[in-house]
Amino acid sequence: MSQIDVNSLLSQMRQMSTQVRMPETAFSSVTPAASQGMDFGALLKQSISAVGNTQMQAGQMAASFERGDPGSDLASTMVQVQKADLSLRAVTAVRSKLIDAYKDIMNMSM
Repeated sequence: MSQIDVNSLLSQMRQMSTQVRMPETAFSSVTPAASQGMDFGALLKQSISAVGNTQMQAGQMAASFERGDPGSDLASTMVQVQKADLSLRAVTAVRSKLIDAYKDIMNMSM
């Protein structure tokens, strides 16, 4: 097993933390599209596609790290895998809320 240089790992983590977008900027990138008249279905489809792309990118980075390709490091791979996990959890939560809302609407009396 190889020795991990703590200082270089710490500097990589600091560099990546400055590159990560804040949640406010992530939401602001969605808002202009919604104000341009994009319907909910298209926005949902775009979000699911983005989650799929994130999952594929995380898988590719993990495979690259497992192969030992030069330029692939553990810190960036783990960050990408965590982003993919978080985005999948968010989509799953939205799906659950949509199903609950559908059931509530279907149970309404007229």
